[in-house]
Amino acid sequence: MISMFRAFLNTWAAKVFFALLIGVFVIWGVGDVLTQRPSDTAVATVGGKRIEIEEVADSYRRQLAQVTRMLGGTIEPTMEIKRGVAAQALERLITQVALTAAAQDMGLVVPDEALRQAVWETPVFAGPDGAFSRRQFEEVLRSNGLTEARFLQMMRTEIAQRQLLAAARSGAASPETMTKLVYAFQQEKRIAEMVELRLEAAPAPEPPPAVALERWHANNIARFSTPEYRRVKAVILSPERLAAEVAVSEPDVRAAYAARAAEFNTPERRSVQVLLSQDEAKAKALAEKWAAGADWAAMQEAARAEGAAPVELTDAVRREIPSPELAEGVFGAAPETVAGPVRSALGWHVLRVSKVTPGVVRPFEEVRGQLETQIRNERAADTLYERANKVDDLLSGGTPLDEMPGDLGLTGVMGTLDARGLTAEGAAAPIPGGDELRRALIQAAFQAQTGEPPRLIEGPRQPGLLSGFYAFVVEEVMPPAPRPYEEVAEAVLADWTAAAIRRTQEEAAAKILEALKGGQSLADAAVIADLPVRRLPEISRGARPADEVPLQLVVPLFDLKLGEATMVETVDGFAVAVLAEIQPATPDADPIGFGQVRDALGAAIGDDVQAALTAGLRARAKPQVNRVMVDRIVQPE
Repeated sequence: MISMFRAFLNTWAAKVFFALLIGVFVIWGVGDVLTQRPSDTAVATVGGKRIEIEEVADSYRRQLAQVTRMLGGTIEPTMEIKRGVAAQALERLITQVALTAAAQDMGLVVPDEALRQAVWETPVFAGPDGAFSRRQFEEVLRSNGLTEARFLQMMRTEIAQRQLLAAARSGAASPETMTKLVYAFQQEKRIAEMVELRLEAAPAPEPPPAVALERWHANNIARFSTPEYRRVKAVILSPERLAAEVAVSEPDVRAAYAARAAEFNTPERRSVQVLLSQDEAKAKALAEKWAAGADWAAMQEAARAEGAAPVELTDAVRREIPSPELAEGVFGAAPETVAGPVRSALGWHVLRVSKVTPGVVRPFEEVRGQLETQIRNERAADTLYERANKVDDLLSGGTPLDEMPGDLGLTGVMGTLDARGLTAEGAAAPIPGGDELRRALIQAAFQAQTGEPPRLIEGPRQPGLLSGFYAFVVEEVMPPAPRPYEEVAEAVLADWTAAAIRRTQEEAAAKILEALKGGQSLADAAVIADLPVRRLPEISRGARPADEVPLQLVVPLFDLKLGEATMVETVDGFAVAVLAEIQPATPDADPIGFGQVRDALGAAIGDDVQAALTAGLRARAKPQVNRVMVDRIVQPE
């Protein structure tokens, strides 16, 4: 066979075939290599403008970092989350490009001064004194991965977009007719008369025969069964335990006291009356008159007559005084004496300190315990996430819970409990950590399947507190089991009695309602049933009713016509009510409330206009998305 193939290669037919093959390769294959152009890197095209992959990737990374921080920084976002974040980042950029193009078409321009003012007024850039801080500005940009040029361009674009959208919604207003209808609907008040048949007021019926109770037990067996129990093994990484392990030395506490002195020191405050004059001679004359015994009211009149300005500062600290020279004079003056004139850039000041509130310095020993707790919590926070990462790695590697290293600060627990966290003996299962973490672990354990591999879960976050972590496995599920009648005889009797009382009161309430529909008045029906009639406070749709009004009655009451009756079941029994009065809303008597409704409707209409404009501009730009490039951002090759 091989010799025949070699013989064929030496024929003219074979040589012509290979010549053609080589030619095709040279013309097409090599030509493609030589003429190949870079693939399109645009993720989307919006109205002819390209959104490059770098721009989308940058926005995606910032948003993903925020999501990661929300997840505690230890849980890796899933691929579904990453795709969702990428889609949101791209959609936001597409909308921004469409709005920016529309703003440019309309000639909207953001002056440098307007941009500068917007940056200065951004609260997140404010320093300790409340004013714009260059250092804070740079720190915020650095933490968000932004350059100054990039941020200012984003800010300029956002301001232009706000101008466009604000112009679109500026004319949005609620029509008078609509406002009146909504106001009338929300503010209409209704008053009802009611009789209440409370369960506690009904006499207990005679106990039925044992056979009836046994039948009740059999028909309602779920009420008299043991709950589902689960045997759970868990490890818990709690900040409380880690904080208890932290050693705090005396120098550490004293250093913290020195660093946080402002927290424990209340500065001195002074109330001062000041006369400000631009003329030194006039200031001296005012000081002499004041020192001679004139009161503050007289000095205010005298100051105005001389062209001076009276000013009064109440309980001011040194930094609140408008000039350093005046601050020095105020805090150096003796109380109840006239001082000055004191010269500053503002003019000449004559002053009198009317009140002094001494500063308070909390001594070190008083705050030692507080500082030690703060230091422990801060160090525990650093340790918590470091340990959580180690535990997560061990779990990912298949390490069983009972083989976790003992130096990670984990607390191991194992036991049987029900969905309320109670053991078979009725005691609370000894689960360490806070109440929120305990509830989260129990809920997760009763949603898991037996034998599922453990994974590290961060507990619920609470303001100002560290959340712990936990991992667990469900080793066994013990389904509910019926309890014999003899064990629950008392509970069966109590349950039968409660049901009989409820049935009796429901029948009595239904009888009263039937009588009312037959034309009898509520007063007459109440006399027959030996029940008092109560006139309830007014009820409106938009406000919570008074405590004496059953919540279950509010909605049915607004479905009634005047004089009609209804019956509702309440927490305490049953209620029968008759609509006695309807009070229409009167806008003229409540101009403030009417204005609030009008403003709320106007804002809602403005939101709709803005949303419609944004959607229209986006559709007009006809965005085209390259899904391959989007996937490349989420899952780089």
